[in-house]
Amino acid sequence: MTAIEKIESKLRKYPSAQFSVSGDMITVQPTDSEGFSVWLTEKRPGYTVGYDGWHDEFEDEEDALAAFDFGLSEDCRLKVIQRGEIDCAWIVEGRDADGRWSGDSTTGLLFTPFWKKRKTIYRQNHLIADAERTLDGNNL
Repeated sequence: MTAIEKIESKLRKYPSAQFSVSGDMITVQPTDSEGFSVWLTEKRPGYTVGYDGWHDEFEDEEDALAAFDFGLSEDCRLKVIQRGEIDCAWIVEGRDADGRWSGDSTTGLLFTPFWKKRKTIYRQNHLIADAERTLDGNNL
């Protein structure tokens, strides 16, 4: 079973999950205006997982599935830096045991309109509650 097939199978447990598959890519749309899209692309070899403009490469399927799952959970949020109305940088943040958020990984545009006013917004998905995330390991 491919990583995409595994994700599709597990997403069926969540009636509010809206997802699409196109070739070697699966995308889950946010369930509300405060969320962000989560996607995975299967490549040979490896995987790319992304949250809106942020993305990371994975060689191991389990690591890619865990990152995909993390993006749909309440333990993850995306700190988005905007210049004017343009999203320029995406920082993945995780919540520690004390409830504090800390940055983990950043993806940013090479060229940004630095002269425009900077604004920080936070996006978070709520598809997978913290308790559900641990039911079958780390994945969905």
